[in-house]
Amino acid sequence: MSILIVTGIEGAQNCAAAAAQQLGMSVEVADGRKAALSMLRKKEFAAVVLDESLAECDPTAADAIWERAGIAIPLQVNFALTGAARLIREIRAALNRRKREEAIARRAAAGAIETEVRTTVAGLLLESQLALSAGPTPTPVAEKLRIVADLANTLRRQLDTPAESQHPVA
Repeated sequence: MSILIVTGIEGAQNCAAAAAQQLGMSVEVADGRKAALSMLRKKEFAAVVLDESLAECDPTAADAIWERAGIAIPLQVNFALTGAARLIREIRAALNRRKREEAIARRAAAGAIETEVRTTVAGLLLESQLALSAGPTPTPVAEKLRIVADLANTLRRQLDTPAESQHPVA
């Protein structure tokens, strides 16, 4: 992924080159709204940095850029006051923040899925055990119910085992 800097300020290319070197990412510069929207139509960016002066002069254009930016991290900076070093720190901080947020979201999703699976396994186990204890059951059906109960028990034990011990690292 790359970063898009939207500014008409002189020296933006030098700033972009420094950011590219420091961040290890491609950094492209759009000198205005039309160029930015064109670039945003062509590809996705990890972050879009919009010059505050452009946003203040043309809020409608800024809104169009933010809307078109999609999943890109939106950053608005004052290039008249912000040097390359500060810009790089802000971009790096925003990218790191996004990584942390994504990790938190992944853990939350995994937890929700695990809870659903545990609930389903408990239901399978309970229902198969209730069916087996309900009374006389034809032998083939009872055997299938025992298999279902055994599979549910095995799955429950696997869910109770920490992930690290299930897949040892070589």
